[in-house]
Amino acid sequence: MTNIPQDADARRDLARTVLAVLLIGILIGASFWILRPFLLSVIWAAMIVVATWPMMLELQSHLRRRWVAVALMSGAMVLIFVVPLILAIDALVENAGTIKDWGVKLATAPLPAAPDWLAGIPLVGEKAAELWTTVVAGGREGIATRLAPYAAKAAQWLAAAIGGVGLLSIEFLLTILITVVMYTNGETARAGLIRFGRRLAGPRGEGVVILAGQAIRAVALGVVVTALAQTIAAGIGLWIAGIPFAGLLTGVILILCIAQIGPLLVLVPAVIWLFYAGHTGWGVFLAVWSAIVGMMDNVLRPILIRKGADLPLLLIFAGVIGGLFAFGIIGLFVGPVTLAVTYTLLRDWMNEGDA
Repeated sequence: MTNIPQDADARRDLARTVLAVLLIGILIGASFWILRPFLLSVIWAAMIVVATWPMMLELQSHLRRRWVAVALMSGAMVLIFVVPLILAIDALVENAGTIKDWGVKLATAPLPAAPDWLAGIPLVGEKAAELWTTVVAGGREGIATRLAPYAAKAAQWLAAAIGGVGLLSIEFLLTILITVVMYTNGETARAGLIRFGRRLAGPRGEGVVILAGQAIRAVALGVVVTALAQTIAAGIGLWIAGIPFAGLLTGVILILCIAQIGPLLVLVPAVIWLFYAGHTGWGVFLAVWSAIVGMMDNVLRPILIRKGADLPLLLIFAGVIGGLFAFGIIGLFVGPVTLAVTYTLLRDWMNEGDA
């Protein structure tokens, strides 16, 4: 007789627990859904603040005021975004005449015949040469006819790209505002995260929170700082050698370096163009400079990553590349943090088993 009430109480407790967990899950999901428009800006702001927090504290110690340091750091972020854009626009305006001449030459120049070496390419050479000859025989009208079906898709892509630029600007402004708030209340946010980690998993949870911050700082030092150093050096070389659109090409190099592709994708064609234009001396200079710039990341990145966190270099590099493919540009930070936390938890778990 006494087992029946106990079983009923157990069932009631189980139902209460299930409902409580379900309610918490619904609340968490609803909160993420409501904050979904701001999540990318919040993640970016958190990554920036964690990576640059020691720099902000150093600046605050010299200026004696938190708000002055926050204002300077936020202004530097705006300049990092705006200066490459201004350089690109300036390069386009300065070379407007050159772009116009290229357009006129492209519109009036006769279509060249297929080169002899094209047909010698295995498997696809003969078909490519035949297609080239067909296009040349059809003239510019034939090219326009072939491209007409793709014109609408190109227009849609251009409209989406323009809209993406506007959305990116709004997200950037939100990131700046959230970054200012995080800089101002950084200690409170850090203490809250550590308390959450400790409440969730005890001392190990606290260690995971600290490790995530170290991994973010390591990526910021090893990837972003190296990319900035390579971009500045490459831009100086392009400007000294007199390459057209040097500002625009420097912005492209920054994107390529952050994406871990490297600056040589821009520098090598620039060297070829110098030799083709007859500037042999400047071509040799830029070739040597490009080799130095291309090897900078092999020296700088390991040193800077080791300063940020004591993690395997291969782990950080795999996280950067894999995160970039999986999550886009924000994956530069999300990927290494995820791998670093997983690696540390597995290592601690195996060490406990050995003990």
